[in-house]
Formats: sequence, C-alpha cells, structure tokens
Amino acid sequence: MNKYKVLLPLSSPPEANILLPLCDAIVRKLDAIVLIVYVIHSPEGKPLSEAAAIASQLREGLQPYLPDSLKTAIQTKTLVRKGSEIWDSIWELVDQESIDLLLLAWKTEHLQNTALGEILSPRLANPPCDVVSVYWSGIASEKNTIWQDIERILLPVRGGLHAGFALRVANAIAEASNANITLMHATRQAHHKVEQQLLNNFGPALHGLDRLKRSTIIIDDVPSAIAEEAQNHQLLVMGAPADQVHPNGWGGPLLDEIIARTHIPLVIVKTKAEKPASSMLETTPGLGSQEEALLKTGVAKPFHGDRPVAVVVDRWFAENTFHSREFADLEWLAETKHNQGLTISLGLPALNEAATVGNVIQTIKAALMDEIPLLDEMVLIDSGSVDKTREIARDLGIPVYIHREILPQYGAYQGKGEALWKSLYVLSGDIIAWVDTDIKNIHPRFVFGVLGPLLYDSSIQYVKGFYRRPFREGDIHLAAGGGRVTELTARPLINLFFPELSGVIQPLSGEYAGRRSALEKLPFFTGYGVETGLILDLLDLYGLDAIAQVDLLERVHHNQPLPSLSKMSFAIMQVIFNRLKRIYNVDLLHDANLTMNLIRYGSRRYFLETEDIHEYERPPMLSIPEYRQTRQRNRSRPAPDIEKSPGKL
Repeated sequence: MNKYKVLLPLSSPPEANILLPLCDAIVRKLDAIVLIVYVIHSPEGKPLSEAAAIASQLREGLQPYLPDSLKTAIQTKTLVRKGSEIWDSIWELVDQESIDLLLLAWKTEHLQNTALGEILSPRLANPPCDVVSVYWSGIASEKNTIWQDIERILLPVRGGLHAGFALRVANAIAEASNANITLMHATRQAHHKVEQQLLNNFGPALHGLDRLKRSTIIIDDVPSAIAEEAQNHQLLVMGAPADQVHPNGWGGPLLDEIIARTHIPLVIVKTKAEKPASSMLETTPGLGSQEEALLKTGVAKPFHGDRPVAVVVDRWFAENTFHSREFADLEWLAETKHNQGLTISLGLPALNEAATVGNVIQTIKAALMDEIPLLDEMVLIDSGSVDKTREIARDLGIPVYIHREILPQYGAYQGKGEALWKSLYVLSGDIIAWVDTDIKNIHPRFVFGVLGPLLYDSSIQYVKGFYRRPFREGDIHLAAGGGRVTELTARPLINLFFPELSGVIQPLSGEYAGRRSALEKLPFFTGYGVETGLILDLLDLYGLDAIAQVDLLERVHHNQPLPSLSKMSFAIMQVIFNRLKRIYNVDLLHDANLTMNLIRYGSRRYFLETEDIHEYERPPMLSIPEYRQTRQRNRSRPAPDIEKSPGKL
C-alpha cells in the first residue's frame, strides 16, 4: 500500500510554527511521508544564486520547529524562485511526487512571510490533490504551543463536496489539541430533526468523530449565525467555495463575509478535482516566466528541455548549496540515518601521511563513532606508504587495506583514483564518504558536512565539500591562495565545456560523499583526474539536481609545489578531453602525447625530466563479478536490531 504523501511549503519560523503541528495532527494516524519544501523568494533583478546563504539559514532556523513525531516521516527539498514561479514548481512537485495533500498558509496581517506569498494559482479552483489552507488571523503564540490554546472548534457544513474532508480534518485537530467540535448544519427543518438531518447527510463521515460534543442548526442568515457562534470558539474549519480563487485565497460570498466578520483562525479545505481542467496548465510546468523570456529573446541556449543554462545553474547554486553548520546536530543526523535504514562508511585514502593521519582518525572516531554512531565503519586505504601511516591507523583500531592487495586479479595502478575505486569493494555502507588524511585542521564537519545533504534530501546522489584554502609558503601567507589547479585548470575547462557544472565551487576537493547505488555505476579514473571524472559522469547519469555542495569553512594542509600541480592539471585535462569525446564525439586525445616534460632546477642549472602521466579508467565496480557476489552476501545478512539504535525519538 502506498504511503499518504503531504507537501508542506515553508518560508519562515512563524509559518512553520502554525503548519507543522497542524500537519502532525492530520497525519498522526496515517502511514505518511511529509515532503517539506523550504521556499525562498528571490527578488526580481537579482540572481538566484545570491539566495544560497538565505536558504541555508532558513533550513537551519526551521529545524527546531520540526515535531519529534514527524521526524521519521519527513523528506525535504529547497526551492529558490521568483515569486511568480513558485506555483509552477509546487504543481510540478505535486505531479512528480504523487502528492495526496497540499498544506499551506495564506498571507495575513499577522502572518506576513509565507511560502506562497500573495501569488495565487488558478489551479486551486480544481486542485490535483486535496488542499488544507490556514488563514491565521491572530498573534502567533510561542513555539510549539500555537494549537494548545484551542478548546472549541466550530465546523459549519452544508453537505457540499468538501464536508467529509472538513470533518476528518477538524477531528484530527481536536484530538491533537484535546478540543471539542461544534457542528453547524444549514437547514430549514425544525430543531428536533437536527440529529436525523446530520445522520442523513454526514452519516459515514461522522463515524469515528468522537470529538463532536454539540450540534446546532442555522435557519436563515448563515454568515451572521457563524460569526455569532464563532465568538465562543478558537478555530473555524470549513470547506472552500466550489471553484473560485481571488487574491485573498478561495473566494465566495459566504467565505468572504465570514472572514470579514470573524476574528479567529480559519482552516479551509478542498478535495482533489476529479479531472484536472485543461485551463489549469497556463505555463509549462517547472518553467518560470524568467526562463520563458530568456528563451524568447534567444539570449540563452536551451538546456534540460526548455531551460537555459544560466538560469538552471543559478537556481541549482541557490538550492543545492549547503553549510556544514546545518548538520551540526549529530544526534539528529544519526537518528535520520537510522530512520532511513542506511549504513555509512568512511574511506581514508592515504600515502605517507604519518604526520596527520593519527589526528584525523582520532578526531573523527571520537565524535562520529564513539560519542554519536553516525559512522558504521572507518577504513584506511593505503597506496603504499613507506612511513608509519599504516601502523598509526592499526594502533588506533582502524582496519587498514593496501590498495594493491584488493582485487589483485585485476592488477593495480598507482594513484588516488585507484584507491577510491578499490575501496568500494571493502567498504560496506549504503553511503560512502571519503576524506583526505593530510588535513591539519581536521574537524568532524569535514565528514558530517558532506553526509548531511544526502540524509536531508533523498534525491541527492553526490555531495562535494568546498572551503577556503589558505596558502602558506615561507613567509607568504594568503587567506585564500590555495586551490590553484581548481581555479586555473578545472573550473575554466568545466565552464567552457560543461557549463552545467559551473556553479560547483571546488570540483577537485578531496572531501565528498555519495550513495553506493550511484558510485558503483560509475567508472573511476585512476589518478588525479578521479574527482573530475566522477562529477562529469554523475551529471551525465543523474542530472545536475542530484549533485550538491557544502561549505566546510576552511581547510589547512600542505600546499603542493608547482611541478606537482602541473602533473595534476595534465591529468585533469585528459579526463575532460576523454569525456568530450564520449559526449560530443570530439576526439582531442587521439595520438596525443601522454608524457609531460617537467622543468627541474638544480644548483646553477635547469633541465627537463620526462614523466608518463596517463589516466587509466576503471570500469564501474558493479561490473566486477566479485563485487556483485560480495554485495549479495551483505544484503542477505540479518538487519540490525533497530530498537537498540540511539536517537531522540
């Protein structure tokens, strides 16, 4: 049986304080999934990417408002849109996610900042899903107490299309608030026939409505009677007019007069239209007015169907750029991992990192394994260290593998990419994270930061870290002088040939994580080009929205000398040219020179040193029979006892 799906757009703490407890009340007895959409309105004339920091702050700020009882059912997304484009995106999500219920709030005097603002959609007249909307007319009380002051709910019903739904919603609120319901029914029959009239019209809906404590009858002036009765109640629940929408929400003579004459919050409901009207689709779903205008002028080339590249990248940057502080609640992360039934592995690629590897392991192990069990395993993948790297890891209780000894029947190449590819074979988690072992200012955020977006949004497949990289060499200290290969090679080439990825701040960063189900389908380049190859192939296989990035603040490590950076650039260019051949059929590597003359300097002399730099390509790990057998064995093992997993729920 499919789960009941609720879509809940949010844009501010007051709105969350109103809608989240209401959502909790409605779905409490259902097997439900709640898709929370954090909506940020981008001002006209401003690039969407400027809203990235606001989006991060909103997600972080609304986290405390999530009821504990909802946390196991929540999925989340972020939408950054111009005001006129919000509804296009909402209806697109309703269709894509097969939403059963849309829960929203109208903008009012006391609730100014709402996800949908003042822009309304004609589709609300005949919506493709049930809709529950709140017209909040009072001052919002303290967090998580806003519905607790409700003791009596007024429920006017006349036997319309939405009466049964209104009854169920009112009863759910009453149960959550420990309130009673007064059912008002419009009829011209005598008072002594009220109960029979109620049973005739609402018999099936009244079944189980145990909070109905009083019923009343209306003879003539319906709005006046409701307004008078509302004075003794704290909430009014009623069905929406049949097919009208105007700037204040649903309109109609009765509802408009009730809103004008009552001063208590309203919950207005509307059931799904039987057949959506063709007039509802006034624009292409998901294509906003700004994008349409760009296409008409011919300024931008189409991308992803009808969307211009610049707009798509700008939007992606705003919606898929996170900050590590959003995920600093480690108990919540571990609880979310547990609720999703996932396991997480951390791979530590290393080559002669004795100076830093011990501190990296101790810092991460203490915070993310011993104190909070976010990680299920941590493994060192060594590429042939000749110092004490392996011994330090073993002494700290971390399993150690030498990558040449993993799947030896397939040979071995030298390089970080080879170690990462083979680590997929020995790591067991559903999510795989990798962190370099040369970090001098290691902090748990380097791990939980890249894991957070994967646990936050199930559609994200891969997360890259980015950070400020200070440059230190001798007496030279630059606050952001690192990342020279990124800025001088990788990002310029990506902007030229793969502009969809031009918003990725540090495509070469060594801190990243992905879902095994995605990583096992990707080829891995064996050397410095591994990060470039992964992100290009992820774009090709899953699309831009499956990639996210997270701010990890600052990373301090040993800066490489220029000759090493030259080799790195040479390898990265090979990967990009390789993918140009596959995607655009442009062969720039045919008979190309794969050796590089490095310029060396000695005492009173300089000379050339030739080095072979060849990026070999490993096939997707899923194509390796031994890997498939190992994964099959892992899947057949009994599931862990979830009752013993830690967490706040």
